Amino acid sequence: MLKALYNPVRSKVGAALVLVLLGVTSVSHIANARPAPDSFADLAERLLPSVVNISTSQMVADRQGPDFQFPPGSPFEDLFRDFMDRNGQGDQAPHKRRATALGSGFIISADGYIVTNNHVIDGADEITVRLHDGDTLDAELIGRDPKTDVALLKVDPKEDLPFVKWGSSDDARIGDWAMAIGNPFGLGGTVTAGIVSARNRNINQGPYDDFIQTDAAINRGNSGGPLFNLDGDVIGINSAIYSPSGGSVGIGFAIPSAIAQGVVEQLKEYGRTRRGWLGVHIQTVTDDIADSVGLDDAKGAMVAGVSDDSPAKEAGIKQGDVILKFDGKDVDSMRNLPRIVAETKIGKDVDVVIWRDGEKKTVQVELGELEEDVVAANATNSDDSKSPAAIDEASVDALGLKIANVNDELRKRFNLAEGTEGVIVTEVDGDSFAAEKGVRPGDIIIEASHSSVSNVEDVMDAVNSAVDDDKRTILMLIETSAGARYFGLTLNSDD
Repeated sequence: MLKALYNPVRSKVGAALVLVLLGVTSVSHIANARPAPDSFADLAERLLPSVVNISTSQMVADRQGPDFQFPPGSPFEDLFRDFMDRNGQGDQAPHKRRATALGSGFIISADGYIVTNNHVIDGADEITVRLHDGDTLDAELIGRDPKTDVALLKVDPKEDLPFVKWGSSDDARIGDWAMAIGNPFGLGGTVTAGIVSARNRNINQGPYDDFIQTDAAINRGNSGGPLFNLDGDVIGINSAIYSPSGGSVGIGFAIPSAIAQGVVEQLKEYGRTRRGWLGVHIQTVTDDIADSVGLDDAKGAMVAGVSDDSPAKEAGIKQGDVILKFDGKDVDSMRNLPRIVAETKIGKDVDVVIWRDGEKKTVQVELGELEEDVVAANATNSDDSKSPAAIDEASVDALGLKIANVNDELRKRFNLAEGTEGVIVTEVDGDSFAAEKGVRPGDIIIEASHSSVSNVEDVMDAVNSAVDDDKRTILMLIETSAGARYFGLTLNSDD
């Protein structure tokens, strides 16, 4: 689980391995392979004045009395209430107290712009910045972005402040030196060094995860601090650690400057982030799906659904397309696409290379702006021109499935919405490839081999055609409890 590392009041650390939000930290590395430095002293001396300590405070409810209550209706409930009343603690309205927390940040301009983590200042009523020379200044929150855990503050200094500049996280190589400066456990400016241990880490903290991993020691209070390379440029913002105890075990994560810098610029200009919007539901292209659509490699992002009135819809992108390239950037995996789209200029005409019907096609999309309340639409079968099926149910031995046309009895058995039509999976052979891939009874088959299906005969025709053509897999779009997904299902032609 994630725990705040910016020293919140009364924080607790579990015994199991946890991901811990850091607060402040900083790292340095070598952009090109270099010999190990004899000392980090000169670099630390130059950079320490640009790293600040951040303290926040907010009013929180302070619960009175014991931390437990008997459940309503318990025979002990009245006895417990009488005891509390006799001791003057009954029916006390909860009062509030001021809680404080500590973190780190770094100055990016002489006039007082400061970068930190969103989780360091989230919910704060007051934010105070302590400079390296001991001066304290009140800070104004300019903007924050919870999706990337970045926040921008502003102080009004009496004179120009020392500041650092952004470096290129894309140039950081695994094994490069890294140096962190931060405020661990509220101790003040602390320097640690290590290497870049890994890149492109996804720790499931947001849609744009692409963390730099480092073994430079970072702890509670390091959140929001800079990750430096040996040139003294910021290549990341330290944000989380993986730890069994809440302390450093040499696995820390930093938001790369390639993401953070653009977010900070938007926060400075607009007070919020403005991200590109394509309007598609996507899923991973597995080896089986790649084989079923004729791709040589399992790469790209498969379109499982297209939102109405979205840029993708207007451009003609369809369910079943595989997005291989967006605005000249290769989409190596599904999770690359959201970040690429988000970072693309709103309103730009973008070339999108897709895989459709066994060949590459290029469509042009005018990118929209992602709104916070926009949710990609789930794909649904909207074909109302269904003809009566001659077969109501069938066994698809090649897939290990039993299917049927939806009727009133099946709607009731599988708790389907009123009016649900189409082809439903009624049984799945537990030893089948379909079961292994997650197909379950109650799922609705929407497409087979890129063709819409409205009845059992449509599905059987598609399967038999794939078997006759000696295909190893068949691509199916299936509505599951989690939404519409494509499945590349292996065919057992022996059956």
